[in-house]
Amino acid sequence: MKYVSTRGKAPVLGFEDVLLSGLARDGGLYVPETWPTFTEDEIRSLRGLSYAELAVRVMTPFIGDALTEDELRAICTDAYAQFGHPAVAPLKQLDGNVWLMELFHGPTLAFKDYALQVVGRLFDHVLKKRGERVTIVGATSGDTGSAAIEACRDRDAIDIFILFPNGRVSEVQRRQMTTIPSANVHCVAVDGTFDDCQDAVKDMFNHADFRDAMRLSAVNSINWARIMAQVVYYFWAGLAIGSPDRTVAFAVPTGNFGNVFAGWVARRMGLPIDRFVIGSNRNDILTRFFETGEMRKDGVEPTISPSMDIQISSNFERLLFEVLDRDGAAVETMMGRFRQSGTYALDGEPLARARALFSGVRLSDAETAEVIRSVHARTGELLDPHSAIGVDAALRGGIAPGIPVIALATAHPAKFPAAVKDASGVHPDLPPRLGDLFARPERITVQPNDVGALERFVRQTVEAK
Repeated sequence: MKYVSTRGKAPVLGFEDVLLSGLARDGGLYVPETWPTFTEDEIRSLRGLSYAELAVRVMTPFIGDALTEDELRAICTDAYAQFGHPAVAPLKQLDGNVWLMELFHGPTLAFKDYALQVVGRLFDHVLKKRGERVTIVGATSGDTGSAAIEACRDRDAIDIFILFPNGRVSEVQRRQMTTIPSANVHCVAVDGTFDDCQDAVKDMFNHADFRDAMRLSAVNSINWARIMAQVVYYFWAGLAIGSPDRTVAFAVPTGNFGNVFAGWVARRMGLPIDRFVIGSNRNDILTRFFETGEMRKDGVEPTISPSMDIQISSNFERLLFEVLDRDGAAVETMMGRFRQSGTYALDGEPLARARALFSGVRLSDAETAEVIRSVHARTGELLDPHSAIGVDAALRGGIAPGIPVIALATAHPAKFPAAVKDASGVHPDLPPRLGDLFARPERITVQPNDVGALERFVRQTVEAK
């Protein structure tokens, strides 16, 4: 399997190099040169597999000969053995047509664990084989950071720096990052928004001398391996509901578009998915795009669903590449326009292709709280704010009658205890393994929203070791 950049100018790479490089040299994102597909009979043959074994079968075409099947199986088995539910990603029926897939049974209680527990082990395997080490730099709006740290802590060949917006993540999210004592973990609170953090990471990757000197790598969803591993739970859910003999739909709360793009990949591989409904908070750049065809960046507003407080959906570039018939030059022009002016527009056949599969809904904080309250009163399920937005998207997303719609529950309610208690009257407790989280000492560095200062901090920290 070979990989190409969405902007068409970077070298074509194999899986190992794509894993270690993250962002392409031309600023684009890597995608497979050709999409692997499964026949209906091949999808039926996946029924009854464990989650770990399904992961092996789904990811093998993307990895090619970079790992043997036994090596990949050992990684997946180890990655999912520590999850807190025997089904790994259990499904619950909320009503006759709406299902909830719980993606919060990993070590940091968020859906990011499902990919990053695999990706961390893939890094370890490849770096040991090559005798190399890397510096991982990532940005987080809350959940990616803790999941990436948990996946990379104490690994000899990795230093990891996670940038997050100072004061704009929940206390549980912050402490899940800053209380890790591992010497290779560095938590950086940036005086800015998540988009500022994400821009700083991209700038570091685009500074070729710094990138090469620090041997930068990424675990954000700009890294293809993250998307690849997330494809698995779409197959898991579809198979549980009856695929390939039954068409399903998905409702996905998302700001960065990576989670829902993994669903697009599953559909492209042959899983019968009718459509995707995107759930947004008032930072609704994706919902506005599917309504108007214009991608326009506005200011980021803090909400009770902070992981979606985003106005630059970096993974949308991968969908743009596909609906523009893989025209890298066109993608580069549009992304350059967006960086300069904060806007670009899509129309005609490309927009029609996107709208055929995607639509969006938006919720205010008050509406999100009402969903938490009403779902708990009606079903007994306690949802975090992001998952509540996903459930509401499933309920009013316009899915055709008779098509089951699966809402992704992306975080445990205890990650956002104040918002959940305010809405439902119930305080969500952390699982016992995190019961002492608020007593653990924190390690944190505050830095200005300045890429030069951030680069100096990374360089000085790495060189001091």
